[in-house]
Amino acid sequence: MVMKTNWYVVTSGPCAGKSPMFGYLNFLGYQTCSSLSRTYIDVEISKGRTIEEIRSDEAAFQKKVFEMRVDLENRTPIDRFMIFERGMPDCIAYLKHCGQNTNPVVDACKERIYKGVFLLEQLPYKKDYARVESEEDAIALHKLIKKAYLNLGYNVTTVPVKPVDERAMIILNKIHA
Repeated sequence: MVMKTNWYVVTSGPCAGKSPMFGYLNFLGYQTCSSLSRTYIDVEISKGRTIEEIRSDEAAFQKKVFEMRVDLENRTPIDRFMIFERGMPDCIAYLKHCGQNTNPVVDACKERIYKGVFLLEQLPYKKDYARVESEEDAIALHKLIKKAYLNLGYNVTTVPVKPVDERAMIILNKIHA
């Protein structure tokens, strides 16, 4: 059975301003869930692992993020208002990018329907402690992410590059319309 949720997704390829967006949405009092991949990386770094060790097997890393996503969504009531940083279709894009079978993820994506999807346009690329992708990979992932949502039938709202408060208002005005 397909479940319609009260969940929204804000997504993009690497380096589009998702983290500052979620900080701002939290500041405004919205119920959000930030990046699972960064959460996993931060936990592993706290155990003494390096980013190189954590991301040395990208397919295994992405499969772990998918498992975390499934667990999170299974624990989140479908009627609860929530804004997720990334959604399950992002896992399709990342696994496809590293040459993995995406059929189990596609099947899992079809079990729930997000209420809305917002795609942030990318900012100029900058590496940080958790980002290992090249600028070319970031652009390719951005396209794969958009394609994953479109292939699942989502109407994706593109959010242009603007200051974080203006981007947030675009998203919130659409959510509350």
